[in-house]
Amino acid sequence: MPVGRSRTYTYDDEAFRIAYEKVLAKWPADREALTVATPFGATRVNACGPRDAPPLLLLPGGGSATSASWYAQAADLARVRRVHAPDLIGAPGLGAPAGDRHPRTVADLAGWVDALLDGLGAEAADVGGHSYGAWIALHHALRSPARVRRLFLLDPTGCFAGYKAAYLLHALPMLLRPSPRRVRAFLRWETGGTALDPDWLHLQEAAAGFPSARPVTGPRPAPDALRALRVPVLLLVAANSRTHDSTQVTDRAAALLPHVETAVLPEVSHHALPGAAPDALTRHLIGFLSGP
Repeated sequence: MPVGRSRTYTYDDEAFRIAYEKVLAKWPADREALTVATPFGATRVNACGPRDAPPLLLLPGGGSATSASWYAQAADLARVRRVHAPDLIGAPGLGAPAGDRHPRTVADLAGWVDALLDGLGAEAADVGGHSYGAWIALHHALRSPARVRRLFLLDPTGCFAGYKAAYLLHALPMLLRPSPRRVRAFLRWETGGTALDPDWLHLQEAAAGFPSARPVTGPRPAPDALRALRVPVLLLVAANSRTHDSTQVTDRAAALLPHVETAVLPEVSHHALPGAAPDALTRHLIGFLSGP
């Protein structure tokens, strides 16, 4: 091998599935694995909590995140809601995309969320997400507000502020040639040495090279659309996020959203969420979901 040239990492599906199931083992014992048909293929949904409780749809972040990432909150949230956590279509997970048919626009992603709610038998639900999942959740709420009772956004990206240049530069090697080593190095940098769950970290590494579809991206939601949103919103930002300016995120959201509650989660970064989240995360979520 020529000096200086790194070997291309080959994705291992079996290793990914083993790592995925190991993190899922941290969920409540009543967890169910569901498959929901959508126009873009079958979506894996992990569910727990009372079947007759109000539904809560949790969308994970993009990249190597999966529905399993909600393991630290699932049990507490299942006390007040029927939790439904899907893997993002076309991203790492156990779904089955429909060949080349995958979301290509924001409208496609919103339609995918509508199809999930239909398949789960929910006319409306509380909806939330982390990072890219929060971006999807916000766009869905803007397009289908009648289907969203309450909306929570956990350190959302691309909604109220842009990425920091340093974040994009550190992410670039992982994006251009993903490998477990590069995923680990990036996460270690962004989380600043935070103690991360080793099983969760191994799952992020195992997802490197997953045959994902190109994610849908686009501009931030239009200010007029945000001003018109009547859905109650909880915005939680990570104090130590290296992804964006947390103060800019909260200030812009407070200026645009008519019904928003904001809070800063101390001593945690963007990618340490939601697994390494402080108790304040669950406390804020339960209070928000239990409100009038």
